[in-house]
Amino acid sequence: MKALFRKKVIVEGEEDHGLKKCLTAMDLTLLGIGAIIGTGIFVLTGHAAATQSGPAVVLSFIVAGLACGFAALAYAELAAMVGGCGSAYGYSYAAFGEMVAWIIGWDLILEYGVAVAAVANGWSGYFNNALTAVGFGLPDYLTKSPASGGVVNLPAMLIILALMVMLIVGIKQSSKLNAAMVAVKLLTIAVFIGIAVFNVHPENWSPFMPFGWFDHTAEGKTIGVLAGASLVFFAYVGFDAVSTAVEEAHDPQRDVPKGIINSLVFCTIIYIVVSGLLTGIVPYTDLNVSSPVAHALQQLGYNWATALVATGVIFGLTTVMLVLYYGLTRVIVAISRDGLLPGYFAEVNPRTHTPVNVTVITGLVMALAAGFVPLGTLAELVNVGTLAAFVLVCAGVIALRKSHPDQPRPYKMPFGIVLPVLGILSCGALIAFLPLTTHLRFILWLLVGMIWYFSYSVRHSKLAAQS
Repeated sequence: MKALFRKKVIVEGEEDHGLKKCLTAMDLTLLGIGAIIGTGIFVLTGHAAATQSGPAVVLSFIVAGLACGFAALAYAELAAMVGGCGSAYGYSYAAFGEMVAWIIGWDLILEYGVAVAAVANGWSGYFNNALTAVGFGLPDYLTKSPASGGVVNLPAMLIILALMVMLIVGIKQSSKLNAAMVAVKLLTIAVFIGIAVFNVHPENWSPFMPFGWFDHTAEGKTIGVLAGASLVFFAYVGFDAVSTAVEEAHDPQRDVPKGIINSLVFCTIIYIVVSGLLTGIVPYTDLNVSSPVAHALQQLGYNWATALVATGVIFGLTTVMLVLYYGLTRVIVAISRDGLLPGYFAEVNPRTHTPVNVTVITGLVMALAAGFVPLGTLAELVNVGTLAAFVLVCAGVIALRKSHPDQPRPYKMPFGIVLPVLGILSCGALIAFLPLTTHLRFILWLLVGMIWYFSYSVRHSKLAAQS
């Protein structure tokens, strides 16, 4: 265990793999905001309020935010302590060894890959709505997958390919693009708040918890604040992608924890404010629509603001895809360096200082999936995969404090192991509220991963070669 920890912390941290250190704490914070503020605030807020929580969707966001907060503090401690290879994969490697690390790495590939393709499908719908508004709408057969009655979802494919080019050019350039798009969607949110705060009708908040904390419908569907928290958890997916930028941060032990915590705190506050105002300006029963924020503004008669929100949604979903795509490539690079995937994926282009091979391959795969496969039912896999990663990161803090109590920790979670334990319990509870079919699909994906591990990874592992 000690040799393994030295390998991950010291040896990898000293090697020059060619990735350029160019990201500041502000860059990392904006990456986190870019990943978090998107689908959740523009889509899930209304759906969760209408079908799960009512006006108490505010509490759902708080519950989900607390679970993520425990995980964020764990990420911050491990990012500052372990360094080298970021992400839950690297932290699990240092804490639990190769096999557990492979499981969580395989899990992260599913989380990021499916999330990018799923968000691309949503982006395509909003983009085509904008084209239709100016008289250039695309026909259905170019915006739907074959299973949905079309031929190909062309916009979804093209946006992923465009992001592929951006990530090949360089992460600093991509982070600048992300910062510009984050500014647009924050402006959009500011406009909504500025209008909504003067149009609140308190009677819309009554009853505040129509479904209680936890209940079932006559059909057996789980509802209530806690079920809503499992649903809106998707709104927080992606903040952990900041941890994959360890090698490209100027001062990772200081900047990565700041980027993780700052982005999560900022976005949680935004979610609480927006969801509270949204359910205050229109009845929660009217919010089960594809773009609840735009719908609410339209109900108030602010059509110009509706158009602005549509623009914000397009930019917002673009930044989500950009950061998740970035996180996917860096996780695969880390796994490949350890020999668990072919070394081809870890090669870094000497001119752009980016992993071009893995960026192109994953981009093409995700583009094909977004263009030809309806990914709605797979989106829940993103939640269960992320929650599983968070459980292991929190457990990793406890394990490393026990096995390496004297290791320097530039940032340390307060209150001993209380917060990591609360992180394990809260994230585990949210997993329990997800549908059974989601659990079964997740298990199937893990089985495929274990077949790969025992047929390829154990024979090519660099750790095994050293022992």
